[in-house]
Amino acid sequence: MELIRDLYAAHQDNRTFLHTRLGLGHAPLEPYKDIIDRWMWPDPFSRDDPSPAKAKQAISAYKHAVGDPRGLAELMAFYCEQGAGFCADLGYQDETFMNSLCRMFERAIQAIDELPPGERDPLLARLLRVRDTAHKFGCGVGDAMDHALLEYQDRPNRGARRESR
Repeated sequence: MELIRDLYAAHQDNRTFLHTRLGLGHAPLEPYKDIIDRWMWPDPFSRDDPSPAKAKQAISAYKHAVGDPRGLAELMAFYCEQGAGFCADLGYQDETFMNSLCRMFERAIQAIDELPPGERDPLLARLLRVRDTAHKFGCGVGDAMDHALLEYQDRPNRGARRESR
């Protein structure tokens, strides 16, 4: 118990992990969303540059703490929303950022595909809005997202792995 208390007191990440793992609090995704928000849509007047890598670390931390597929899909969709919103708001055109956004969009589709059918539609609708926003960026971002969505829609066994479990 003393070790757990010391770990809890040592760092905010440890507290977040323990709260998530033990189901403490009412909104287990909020600390992870706060991190994603900070790094995918940083305050333009701060000294922080966007950091998709740091935002991805929040998703990875949640996966290690709980690994709930619905929560993972939610965080991935939120990542995409924040990244697309930031680019649209500020006209941000960094190639590395855009590539990261496209990769997470694909991962979000895959995560959504693992969910039961009734849970997919709201998340897919959010990704469609992200894709629509991304078409305004140029750089082929919207086209890459279209391609990922077409692959998902054309998959013959869409969701079959999850439904057969």
